[in-house]
Amino acid sequence: MTSPPQLDTGSAPAASFGRELLDRLLAGTPADEHPLTHTVDLPGRHARHTEWPDWAADSVVRALQEQGVPRPWTHQSSAADLAAGGEHVVVSTGTASGKSLAYQLPVLTALASDPQATALYLSPTKALGADQLRAVTELTSAEDELSTVCPCAYDGDTSTELRHWARRHSRWIFTNPDMLHLALLPGHARWARLLRRLRYVVIDECHSYRGVFGSHVALILRRLRRIAAHYGADPVFVLASATTAEPGAAASRLIGAPCREITEDGSPQGPRTIALWEPPLLRDTTGEHGEPVRRAAGTEAARLLADLVVEGARTLTFVRSRHGAELTAMTAKRLLAEAAPELEDRLAAYRAGYLAEDRRDLEAALSDGRLLGVATTNALELGVDIAGLDAVVVAGFPGTVASFRQQGGRAGRRGQGALVVLVARDDPLDTYLVHHPAALLDTPVEATVTDPSNPYVLGPQLLCAASEKPLTDAEVDDYAARDVLTDLAAQGLIRRRPHGWFVTPGTQPHAGIDIRGGIGHQIAIVENDTGRMLGTVEAGRAPATVHPGAVHLHQGEVFVVDELLYDDGIALVHAEDPEWSTVAREITDIAVVSVAEEHTYGQVTIGSAHVEVTHQVVAYLRRLPSGEVLDQIELDMPAQTLTTRAVMYTVTPALLERIGLTAERVPGALHAAEHAAIGLLPLVATCDRGDIGGVSTALHGDTGLPTVFVYDGQPGGAGFAERGYSRILQWLTATRDAVAACDCAAGCPSCVYSPKCGNGNDPLDKPGAIALLTAVLDAITEGR
Repeated sequence: MTSPPQLDTGSAPAASFGRELLDRLLAGTPADEHPLTHTVDLPGRHARHTEWPDWAADSVVRALQEQGVPRPWTHQSSAADLAAGGEHVVVSTGTASGKSLAYQLPVLTALASDPQATALYLSPTKALGADQLRAVTELTSAEDELSTVCPCAYDGDTSTELRHWARRHSRWIFTNPDMLHLALLPGHARWARLLRRLRYVVIDECHSYRGVFGSHVALILRRLRRIAAHYGADPVFVLASATTAEPGAAASRLIGAPCREITEDGSPQGPRTIALWEPPLLRDTTGEHGEPVRRAAGTEAARLLADLVVEGARTLTFVRSRHGAELTAMTAKRLLAEAAPELEDRLAAYRAGYLAEDRRDLEAALSDGRLLGVATTNALELGVDIAGLDAVVVAGFPGTVASFRQQGGRAGRRGQGALVVLVARDDPLDTYLVHHPAALLDTPVEATVTDPSNPYVLGPQLLCAASEKPLTDAEVDDYAARDVLTDLAAQGLIRRRPHGWFVTPGTQPHAGIDIRGGIGHQIAIVENDTGRMLGTVEAGRAPATVHPGAVHLHQGEVFVVDELLYDDGIALVHAEDPEWSTVAREITDIAVVSVAEEHTYGQVTIGSAHVEVTHQVVAYLRRLPSGEVLDQIELDMPAQTLTTRAVMYTVTPALLERIGLTAERVPGALHAAEHAAIGLLPLVATCDRGDIGGVSTALHGDTGLPTVFVYDGQPGGAGFAERGYSRILQWLTATRDAVAACDCAAGCPSCVYSPKCGNGNDPLDKPGAIALLTAVLDAITEGR
């Protein structure tokens, strides 16, 4: 997100560039395949400039001009003016719109004017933080008056020596919420120099702070403001966001204070061609139960990536999972080895879980053009400045409209035309979107959902706050947290004294919180023979991804897991390249703890409930590239229990009988309706399919009725199920319509099959699901 050179060329490039790339891709597609479902050409936009503000330091203006910024764009100037005037502000404009200048200008001016002033920068990823640090280092190195700023990183990759230096000398610290939570705030006495004169806090890509992660960050920022006030500081917050709904309200919730918003984008933008692409059905392949199967989105994306690299187009391909990114890169490299072997080394994978030095090398190669194509997870969605990308391929809808636009916006970052291709996965939501393009292209971006009052987040965060500085009764009332603290006191973790609330001796709350919502510690992935550490995986994901026998991909190398030492935090692997891949099978049980709200409509009841969900990986499948299942191998993995929120509905046996669902069809109808509902919930909630789960049963022990649950996959809930409950008519109508519109006869991955199903998608009854959903919708509509 470094401010690009702001040159107004007078006219936007023709959209034909993106069209030309698309035509070349189609030229390599077999004549009997027709993957395009929709294309649209989006026009470019001219720049709108303003003059430099009078309050800006001359040295800062000179440094920015030397970096190729002759004048600021209108949104940059408006946001900087508000920040310089002491108002919290969020600038929410498109990708590559130079949002960084909106905070660089006021922050560097303050640091130039006051030799004791300090600033803090927070980003959700290390890559983005490193990119922004490079940009600020270049600016401060260009002017003697800025030489005392000494910008410095303080993250998990920072050496001990550099951390000591940063605390003593740096006036602008670049870090992330994790380090703020684990290091700066609990050790605030060592950071008194920074905190006492803290003028600005920059929160970059703030739209990424949503769900449980966002709720944790919201409370961490309240802790920061509280400790800064303890040292006499009242910093101004400057937030940068991708385009999102109600950015001012979202930013205000995040920082806990009123925040102005700037949304009118004054930057130029090149035209884009957006193509929606549905892979074809495989002619000679069917699924485990005889259902039709489409070519995998990752396979199709790999072919497009290889073709674009051959065309000389600098391309990012976004893939939904780490394994998928590795597999897409490997497949594309294999295709290049056959068609253009001289280009094979100019393509790579990039994902979270790599070691720090590997990430930095890849980022540098991508930035300077040595890499022409990269298959990545959303680790490269945010802000890292990559000049001159020609194309973006998105393998599977990324979960939100905002994320899709952010990923697509990475192409054409210097104003040239570009191509964006969404390759649909074989699931209900992707199928719905490529055949209903208005739901993707004409829909406003989603609002960011955070809930700092979530007791599973608030309780641990209040323990952290109290350990940093005892909580007063007034602060407890501000948090509306007396009941939460009373419960913590009953557990012996905190005590109320005449002068406030104090944590009990031995309580160390900071290390016990994973603010990104993972479960437990990190598992190190280590090569058995050599002791080489390949990377890490969250402990909560380990049973499903690095269980014994699992195939693990790492930068083009293939390994098989020998042993998972869960309690020791190690997965041991050996190099092997089997012909199969592995998919974990798990069982899920759900118990209703309490019902927060419910409504009954005749023979249908909908509810919002607190639930406990228990998962256990019990086996894994070995699959050939064709999709054929070789066998199923049993496992004994530890069970994991999640306390969360769910939206649920029950139906009476009489209703099921009336619509023709006999007893033997009920489990399949409920199961198919559950799968489809999970796939379509992202239409009404700011989530993706990986954020949520579901359970259905023909007779649930707590309700005594046939019941369908869809739940949040985060402790305490993340607001997704509640959004589904409040918009259940819209949600279930889209679900029913998507299933009914699918061309398959008995169900397929485009409607009711789920790639995550722990029961192997058995039983499923597509016609039964349509009848069930129609009956539920009729009952709700008639009862309202």
